[in-house]
Amino acid sequence: MTAGPPIDELHFDEAPNVDSVPGPKTRSLLEKQEEIDSSAVAYPNDIPIAFEEGKGATVRDADGNTYIDLFAGIGVLNVGHANPYVLEAVHEQADKFVHTVDFPTEARLELIEKLDEIAPDGLQGNNRVVFGGPTGSDAIEASIKLAKYNTGGDGLIAFRGAYHGATTGAMSVTSNKKFKGHYTPLLSDVVHAPYPHPFRQDKTPQEAVDHALEEVQAIVEDPYGGLANLAGIIVEPIQGEGGIVTPPEGFLQGLRDIADDNDVVLVFDEIQSGLGRTGEWWASDWAGVAPDAMTSAKALGGVGFPLSATMYREELDTWGSGDHAGTYRGHVVGMRAGTRAIEYIQEHDLLAHARELGEYIQGRLREAADGTERLADIRGKGLFIGAEFVDADGRPDGDVVDAIQQYCFERGVLVWTAGRHGNVLRFLPPLVLTYDLAETALDVVVEAIEHEIAEAKRAA
Repeated sequence: MTAGPPIDELHFDEAPNVDSVPGPKTRSLLEKQEEIDSSAVAYPNDIPIAFEEGKGATVRDADGNTYIDLFAGIGVLNVGHANPYVLEAVHEQADKFVHTVDFPTEARLELIEKLDEIAPDGLQGNNRVVFGGPTGSDAIEASIKLAKYNTGGDGLIAFRGAYHGATTGAMSVTSNKKFKGHYTPLLSDVVHAPYPHPFRQDKTPQEAVDHALEEVQAIVEDPYGGLANLAGIIVEPIQGEGGIVTPPEGFLQGLRDIADDNDVVLVFDEIQSGLGRTGEWWASDWAGVAPDAMTSAKALGGVGFPLSATMYREELDTWGSGDHAGTYRGHVVGMRAGTRAIEYIQEHDLLAHARELGEYIQGRLREAADGTERLADIRGKGLFIGAEFVDADGRPDGDVVDAIQQYCFERGVLVWTAGRHGNVLRFLPPLVLTYDLAETALDVVVEAIEHEIAEAKRAA
């Protein structure tokens, strides 16, 4: 059976198509939200938009303005908004049964088998899956508990620039001090090592890797390294919020070697980078390195259903019944949607499409960088791309990135930001983005880059 329509049939016609934005209905909804919603709401502060509907890699706001979506709900909608192949199963399942805790259902067991089918070499055929609550943070918490349970240790190594979530354990391994500063104390004995970032560290790729691995090895093996009872190492194979920082070859293998030599659990956080985002099923596949445990969420729920999971080596399945628990471990609709999304990616060869389209997008960005030092670095894999901007003195320039984002929004293209200084333009489009839509969107993005860099120079 063909897994749904081809990707060029998924989108709204004539995107982008915007009037003056935000329109009156959108402004009304934003005002109402400000009156009654939490002050913790964040994203409308960057882009004042109220969504009405979405199709494929396009979305429409409350006033009927249509946008090309290069954000996909922070990488959630890998197979696009309202993918009909996924929604067919969603409607069928929702009419039958929705919630089961962890009782067996066909949907649950099918997704477990599907995840094993696409698991990295080294985990495939040798893993277990524990489902968690609705967010990636829940998967991170499970991986921390798993590492502690199996090693008897409590220390954790994470990395500078890391983002792992907003619950206590996940915040502990996240590196952003401002993000977690109001909630300390968190977990004790968490040490953040440097993540290899050749551009920002002014090192060659090999120097950046060597420096990072030397620091990790010292933390683990130096008698005065400071971390007494190590349980695990947790790392993003490509850092997302940190700025799409793509480590050079050798880094993940080096961590694998250190973990093996010291009998600690190596956890890969693939919440943002997994399920085809990078043009491979998992970002770690590019390095050919398998973790002991791997977290997934975001795109796992198919078309935005909240679902998280932690896959781990079978040897680590030492938990007793109920040793890891949670109410929302049986979101049957989300599980059915997740399986359908994986099938859609397979049927339409979206891994190859993501690799090829990602090369096109990076090529357009490199063309825009010609003749200017302000667009200083372009990096990533597949449709997980970051473009880093600096000012005339080479310092991070978040203001120009904010201006580019706003310029694109006003012309019907949604793109987001990342990085420690907010100076990275982040591209996370649905994997179903077509070449035609990408070309149209990049015309706007490149125009925005040229315009805002020129404006910044005039203002200097």
